[in-house]
Amino acid sequence: MTARADKPHLSREHMLELLRQMIRIRRFEDKCAELYTQEKIRGFLHLYDGEEAVAVGVIPVLEKRDRIVATYREHGHALVRGVPMKTVMAEMYGKQEGCSRGRGGSMHLFDAATNFYGGNAIVGGGLPLAVGLGLADHMQGHNLVIACFFGEGAVAEGEFHESLNLAALWGLPVLFVCENNFYAMGTALAISESETDIHRKAESYGVVSEAVDGMDVVAVEAAARRAVQAVRENRKPYFLECRTYRLRAHSMFDPQLYRDKAEVEARRKNEPIVRFQGWLQANQMIHPEDLSRIEAEIDAEIAEAVAFAETGTWEPVEQLTRFTYAESDASAIGKMP
Repeated sequence: MTARADKPHLSREHMLELLRQMIRIRRFEDKCAELYTQEKIRGFLHLYDGEEAVAVGVIPVLEKRDRIVATYREHGHALVRGVPMKTVMAEMYGKQEGCSRGRGGSMHLFDAATNFYGGNAIVGGGLPLAVGLGLADHMQGHNLVIACFFGEGAVAEGEFHESLNLAALWGLPVLFVCENNFYAMGTALAISESETDIHRKAESYGVVSEAVDGMDVVAVEAAARRAVQAVRENRKPYFLECRTYRLRAHSMFDPQLYRDKAEVEARRKNEPIVRFQGWLQANQMIHPEDLSRIEAEIDAEIAEAVAFAETGTWEPVEQLTRFTYAESDASAIGKMP
């Protein structure tokens, strides 16, 4: 690691890649919302609109061998991590060509090849998993970083405090990334937490922490570089509070009666893509043809992913007991004690 490891590489190519990744997430999820209204995607669907700078700023800083644990709002994390878009879309459709064989759907994306450990539907449920992965690394000496993403709603759960305590107590290499969008489902942070500076909760456990503007992808990347370097070198946990904002509803079933539409519209004027694209244009780092090319490439990738999912296959009913019991052969189920 160099002395400037906390500084993003502000080359034009790198800046365009940051923008591309955020637009890629946004357009993929816009398509998912459209497919949801057509009932091609069923179940629950939680979109990342407005929070893209967090995943794009943090995940590329990690090494391929590092591990990631995410929440049920994890499509962006999976895409940035390198989970193929077509297998993500197939999973959304419930097809067995999906990254979780169609068994997980939107909230349970998993991909061992990229060390992406989900996708967890339980609020705060990924925190103890990340601590377990960190403990395994600590015992085996693999020198990994375990990145755990979660929303501010998770800090009200017992496992948040238990996980922070154990990570600090045992000196585990976990990077805790709180995606604070200020609304835990439909409850504003200010009326659910007496201490609204979330990173201070980590400080109470002796964990080094900082808060960063989660709507600024460059600021997030700089903070992520500091954090990852600290975890890898010190083998101790680190806490990042990324202050962001969810522009869409909590889920597709959420009427959003807990906040004014004017608030959302005001926030949308400063959302990560608009903000970063405007900065690039002001500094003459992007040209109209760059944006056209990026959007065309992403649209083609999405079309290919949808076609892949549409032609995918449903898992046969006879195989539904696979991976459920120690003996996965359905014929052996009746022989089990």
